[in-house]
Amino acid sequence: MIDSPMSAVSDAPSSPESGPPARLPVRAGLGRFLVLGTVFVCAACGLVYELELVALASYLAGDSVTQASVVLSVMVFAMGVGSLLAKRLRCRAAVGFGAVEAVLALVGGCSAMALYACFAWGGHSRSALVGFSFAIGVLIGAEVPLLMTLIQRVRRQDAGGAVADLFAADYVGALVGGLAFPFLLLPAFGQLTGALVTGAVNAVAGGALVLWLFRRDLSVRARWTLIVANGLVLAALAAGAVLTPSFERAARQAVYGPGVRVALRTGEQEIVLVGGGTSGRPLSLFLNGRLRVSGRDEVRYHEALIHPAMAAGPHGRVLVLGGGDGLAAREILRYAGVRSVTVVERDAEVVRLARRDPGLSALNGGAYRDPRVRAVTADAFDWLRRSMAYDVVVCDLPAPELTPSTKYYSQEFYGLAERVLAPGGRLVVHAGPLRPDPRAFWTVDATMRSVGLRTTPYVIGDPRPGRGSPHDWGFVLAARSPVGLRLAPHRPRPRSLTEEGLRAARRTAERAWEGGLPPSTLMRPRYGE
Repeated sequence: MIDSPMSAVSDAPSSPESGPPARLPVRAGLGRFLVLGTVFVCAACGLVYELELVALASYLAGDSVTQASVVLSVMVFAMGVGSLLAKRLRCRAAVGFGAVEAVLALVGGCSAMALYACFAWGGHSRSALVGFSFAIGVLIGAEVPLLMTLIQRVRRQDAGGAVADLFAADYVGALVGGLAFPFLLLPAFGQLTGALVTGAVNAVAGGALVLWLFRRDLSVRARWTLIVANGLVLAALAAGAVLTPSFERAARQAVYGPGVRVALRTGEQEIVLVGGGTSGRPLSLFLNGRLRVSGRDEVRYHEALIHPAMAAGPHGRVLVLGGGDGLAAREILRYAGVRSVTVVERDAEVVRLARRDPGLSALNGGAYRDPRVRAVTADAFDWLRRSMAYDVVVCDLPAPELTPSTKYYSQEFYGLAERVLAPGGRLVVHAGPLRPDPRAFWTVDATMRSVGLRTTPYVIGDPRPGRGSPHDWGFVLAARSPVGLRLAPHRPRPRSLTEEGLRAARRTAERAWEGGLPPSTLMRPRYGE
């Protein structure tokens, strides 16, 4: 993909390095069209490589903003380096372009698999991400002077006209590649196979242009070298595609352990279920590589999320945002006064597993078999815009420190949630862990106050945090009027919560505030209102 018009103009083949006009097997007009078509394909492939790296790095390491910044900045810098290095190849532009495309197809096509392997078996992927971003950027940047030389050898024109044609084809190709990645490659092939398919298209396009259109510029040795190189690249990519299922199973076992029972990719995320059933291991649910449910400690989390809100007033109509696993609904259904529970889950596959998977359905107590429970596939934000009034609204959503989830912790979101509360209604939010950095937790509390809600923050510690589990869970209970922490004076009694424990949870949050709050919060929380 071409990013620098100035470098392209500076490399315009007005010097003897461009060589004599090419001897083409077709007319010059058709030859020029074929070169621009190759620019289109290569630009689409280049953007797909870029998006693959961003998407996979975000999945493996989280924080999509940071991952995108690393990939984009390193790639743009490397493209400049590649453009400078390719100046030496302009005297043999056809051979140089064929070699660059073969290497780019191999490196770009295998980058996703290699990055996943570094994470699964090496435990980290940042250095690999930087390395592949730099290598792919250098190769993409090298295309610029070589393509300028080739297009001028087909039919000479002024440098400005050549740049305009080249960039038009490049940007349209980037548009197609950017749209093909989320709407075609990911749904049809997945991340790993999608990158391999893109590499194959890249190799075929680059090899066909050089070996057919510019074949008279090649010596016999150069021609056979490029044929063998492209054949080996295509063979390697095909072998990678065949081995991808086995590779993914081995990588998942390296990441999650040998007890993986379910692994599937939906349009929203990757879902992995580990343990449960007859395996003897506590069930664990991972979404996009992050632990969402642990059978070892989920009771403590869900009781702390549900019971203070349910015990504080009427609870006939309950809305659960997220919580497609059915575990929050399980705790809600323990109250006899509940008339309806609406679970709004963005990924229908999570709900399907919660209904049908033996381990997960046993853990949620068959909550979805209760006629009072209704599951809706929708985005929580969109649902609040059209919702009715609820006595209790439960936000069982991903932690606020994950970039894709930040919209669920905004003023707009809490303003919509406040509007759907019935008189005396309560809103409870999972606000992320308090330790080691309380910034996200207190920002959630302050943001809820900014829309007119009165908040009661509390923190439940995990005395034995497991792999992937936080040391504590932070919650904020809110209503239009002050609301305290208590448990229902009648059954059901929580298994892991007591009145004394809730008072301690409130004191823990207050001590964290008194110990110093980072200056980034929206507004200062006030207690005792």
